[in-house]
This record gives sequence, C-alpha cells and structure tokens, in this order.
Amino acid sequence: MRFVHFRYEGHVRLGAIEEEQVIDLNLAYESYLEAAGKLRAKQIAAAFVPPEMIGFLQGGQESLALAKEAVAFAKEKGAAFGKRLVYPLSDVKLEAPVQNPGKMICVGHNYREHILEMKREIPEYPVVFAKFSNTVIGPQDDIPFYPISEQLDYEAEFAFVIGKRARNVSQAEALDYVAGYTIVNDVTYRDIQRRTIQWLQGKTVEGTAPMGPWMVSADELGNPAGLEVVLTVNGEVRQRSNTENLVFSVPFLVEYLSGLMTLEPGDVILTGTPGGVGDAMKPATYLKDGDVVKIEIDRIGSLENKVKRVGG
Repeated sequence: MRFVHFRYEGHVRLGAIEEEQVIDLNLAYESYLEAAGKLRAKQIAAAFVPPEMIGFLQGGQESLALAKEAVAFAKEKGAAFGKRLVYPLSDVKLEAPVQNPGKMICVGHNYREHILEMKREIPEYPVVFAKFSNTVIGPQDDIPFYPISEQLDYEAEFAFVIGKRARNVSQAEALDYVAGYTIVNDVTYRDIQRRTIQWLQGKTVEGTAPMGPWMVSADELGNPAGLEVVLTVNGEVRQRSNTENLVFSVPFLVEYLSGLMTLEPGDVILTGTPGGVGDAMKPATYLKDGDVVKIEIDRIGSLENKVKRVGG
C-alpha cells in the first residue's frame, strides 16, 4: 500500500493511494464498521485506524490489515453514511507521509562514490546526525531558500520508517521493524554546515527535508536493496546510484541504531546520499531560485520540489 497525508478543505488526513485516487482510511474504516452494525464505530476507528500516520503505525500489523479492509470497502462504495471516502488526487494536496517524526536520523558518507568525491575515507561505523521535525515539508511544497547563505545544495536520500518499537534488534530481524519506505531530499546549507565540525546547523534550517510523495509499505516494496536512485535539477541528471551501493545496509542500520537508542514507530531514517552533490562539482554548483529538484527511486515514485527564495 501507498500511504499519504492529504489536505482537503484545511484538514490533514491519513490516506491510501489507489490509482489516481486517495482514500480517507479513518472514515472508510468507520463507515465499514457502521455498515457491519457495530456500535461506537467512530471511537473504534479512531483507535485502530487513526487519521494520522504515527498513531496508525503504533497499531502495527493489526491496523495495516484493517486499513486494507477499509480500502476494499471504500473502493466499492465511494461514499457511505453521508461521508465522502474517496477523492481524486487532483482535488487534494499531498503532505509529508510522516509529519512531526519523533526522530529523523541521518546517515552520512554511506555511498562509496559520495565518500570519494568528498575526499573522505570509508567509515568503520555509520556517520550519524539528525534533522529535526521542523525541517519536514511535503511533496508539493516549495523548498524555502533563506537569505542566510548562497550555498543551498541537494541530497537524494532513500529513507525508511520504523513500524514498531526497536531496541537491540538483530540484522536478521531488522526488516520486521520497518513499516515502509519513502524519499527525502536532505537539503543542506553547505557554508553553514562547515561553520563547525558538527553538521547540525546546515542540516536543520526550516524546510530542508522535503518528504514523499508517500510511504510505500514494506510488504509492497520488498527487498530495499537494488533500487535505482536518480536526482535531477531542471531535468539534468546530477545523482545516479543504487541502494545496492550502500556501505551500511538497511538491516545493518536498524541493528546499529537500535543498539544506541530505542527506535519508535514513525521514526524516519535517511540512508545517505549518492555522489553528485552540487558542492562537489567543478566548479561547485548550488541551487538557485526557481530550480526544480526531482528525486526518483524505483518502486517508490518521485519527489519533486521547486526552490523558492524567501525574505531578503
């Protein structure tokens, strides 16, 4: 399944994509229960298929199974009990599939070609840093370009979302803890990043984590290795690699990170960026107002955002 947050008439809801439509999962399950004659349908639906992603993920496989029943019901009915269940994609605005994640953990220097272009050595351990939830924007939002720097750069990232609490998980079990996969652009202010040996400043500027267009469930995507990752700027290919080239794989990262901290449902882990960042070009080439950045990853889709200068 492909899960989204969508905005309609000012309200943001959790949905599932079916062809060119989005289904309101919470209302669809509520209507499904009402059709079955269940009492307290609204309260049951809110508990098991809530209208936001993190609460939904906390329900685990049970909530996923109920969501599939809700989708089948909505596809058949379209509307029920005075509630609209299905919307054309053209009628809604897609938002980030995970809003306000508890943790956004980023892995640096995880593609060999990017390590070499940045003149670094292959790391013995993952390079780990963070972005905060205030950086998250949706797949149809502009990337804000603030007048604090002229060195705005892109980083295509294959990301995974934790589906259940994980602590000291082995690689053999790791993928059982992954709910799904999405795309994130780890937008970076390079000169601010280089102010100190700690990267955080250049990575956590407001609006520097476009995410989407949806989260593809782990059961639908399958093996996270072997996926092509391509980033273009105004149609020009800048980054191209494959998740097969990750130094530290998704199972390794789940094991490693869960050995450091408890991972919770809705935590988002960015697996690193391939070679081809603007900062490493000769000469260095940074994003400018009006540029369109598009990231495509096999079996997920594409994330496309325009750069928009704000202020100043």
